[in-house]
Amino acid sequence: MNAVIALIFNAILNGTPLMYGTMGEILTEKSGNLNLGVEGLMYMGGALGLAGAFYYEKAAGAGVNGLLAMVIAIACAFLAGALGSLIFSVITISLRANQNVTGLALAIFGTGVGQFVGEYMRTMEGGYIAVSNELKNFFQNAPFPQTLQNIPVVGKLLFGHNIFVYLGVLLALAMGFFISRTRWGLNLRSVGESPATADAAGINIARYKYLATVMGGGISGIGGMVYIMTIAGCVWNHEGLAGVGWLAVALVIFCLWRPVNAIWGSVLFGALMILYLRVQLPIPSEIYKILPYVVTLVVLIFTSLRKKREDQPPESLGIAYFREER
Repeated sequence: MNAVIALIFNAILNGTPLMYGTMGEILTEKSGNLNLGVEGLMYMGGALGLAGAFYYEKAAGAGVNGLLAMVIAIACAFLAGALGSLIFSVITISLRANQNVTGLALAIFGTGVGQFVGEYMRTMEGGYIAVSNELKNFFQNAPFPQTLQNIPVVGKLLFGHNIFVYLGVLLALAMGFFISRTRWGLNLRSVGESPATADAAGINIARYKYLATVMGGGISGIGGMVYIMTIAGCVWNHEGLAGVGWLAVALVIFCLWRPVNAIWGSVLFGALMILYLRVQLPIPSEIYKILPYVVTLVVLIFTSLRKKREDQPPESLGIAYFREER
């Protein structure tokens, strides 16, 4: 029982950055934009989020405030991801460039920017970049009292996680409600499904695409910061985020473009990511690491065979909208 609880607990921990990256990409793809640069956005968010917390603590000294440090880290990560997505939006929405090529270029560009910022900080500070143990505990410890965490079996699973887990769940629920239950969410879905029809109905296509893509990129950037501040121990590791953004893109397909599914889907993918550490079989660890992609392919094949419209991607996904062709 303890081994199962430990596996689930660590699956949630490792899946939380994926949940943010997935939600950001779902919001982007609902507008019809396919941004394959999530890997780069998460790298930028991770580096600049850590930089925000690190330099705030350095400036504040003994008077550092943990909550303010968290807000600064979130804001820096969000702005980094939003800026990267704004570049993507200008190139693909205004200039109508190919989204696949632009997304791949953004993945390379964002990864380079994140690694440059991280290594620049390390060089300037003369060593590795990390926040103090007190601030590290604020990012990594659970916000609930120890009495709740000590409840047998469910205590650690329900109340023992860092605050980003609970914020991510609330954000997924809010995003699911927004997309399916609000007028703006329905307009966003119509832009992703049939921009010509939405344009004829008076919906501003460019505005919805820009807002969804930039906001989605910002959320993905927060996912990179969550990885660095929780899993990586608040220490910059230029190789730590490698592959996480691509897993988030795969998880979007696995979740069938539904934000609420990202909650349990990220836990499953988190478990698959660490399975090679928990289950010792005489097979290479690389086999374990490709399991999330194998599962995604199985789901993609299954949903394609079923041909249910609600399980398919937005109809105009990845296709530039030319109003002149309406």
